[in-house]
Amino acid sequence: MRSIKQPGTPAVERIQWVAARGRAFSFTLQAGVPLLEAARRGFAAEGFAGGVLNFGHGALGPFGYVMPALSKTGENAAFYSDTYRPAGVTRTRLGSMTLGIRDGAAFFHCHGLWTEADGKASGGHMLPDETVVAEPFEVQAFGVDGAMFTAEPDPETNFKLFGPVVSASTGARTTSRAFALRLRPNQDFAFCLEGFCRCHGIARAKIHGGVGSTIGARFTHGGVTEPFATELAITAGTIAPGASGALEAALDVALIDHTGGIAAGRLVRGDNPVLMTMELVLEVLV
Repeated sequence: MRSIKQPGTPAVERIQWVAARGRAFSFTLQAGVPLLEAARRGFAAEGFAGGVLNFGHGALGPFGYVMPALSKTGENAAFYSDTYRPAGVTRTRLGSMTLGIRDGAAFFHCHGLWTEADGKASGGHMLPDETVVAEPFEVQAFGVDGAMFTAEPDPETNFKLFGPVVSASTGARTTSRAFALRLRPNQDFAFCLEGFCRCHGIARAKIHGGVGSTIGARFTHGGVTEPFATELAITAGTIAPGASGALEAALDVALIDHTGGIAAGRLVRGDNPVLMTMELVLEVLV
């Protein structure tokens, strides 16, 4: 399996996880409000301090983003491009967000694909402090109670990354068992989730959110992304028994690589290792 050497020593625990409870809901992001604050308000209105969300068509402007890029210093296995600030209104095609805490304040990690006002198709990593909701649009959210994605220094990758930590209950109404997860580098995305579910007696689960990166990508439709640095959003995901009865993860994703290549589809199980991180929430169905 493909692998990328990280600058630091691999952590012994390859999946960072916290058991929690949660609930799915939808809300509309308010126009004229920074995307971070609009998301925070939506979760807070339902009693949650954080969680994950997915969205389709939306409108952003002003808008700032970065793309995956090669590292110029060698201090990281890959890095970010310079900041892009397209003029006018950018129309999103899809995206996934983790809403948590960094340095004691609300923060998000958000990847997506979009079309800029001049017609350019692009994607990458949205910047919380430079992105404003241009027109109201609906998002599908999953609030998490008892866990919080918190940005902390990660010696293995030499980045400050979101990972779940135990947090006090906010008393929000919940309907499901859930696990907040962060997958660490150089392990297959699907196999990692399948193994986690087996270990925790989970027979069927649904993925909510999903922000991270893989080392290139191999799709079941035959498509291949060779450039190794990607920014990825999960568009749909389940873990359920396959034809043999064994658990299988079905992971539909969309990504942009460091050359600007865009790809989407279902990932091949066993051939898509994590590059830096993968954050998501598993809702336990059975």
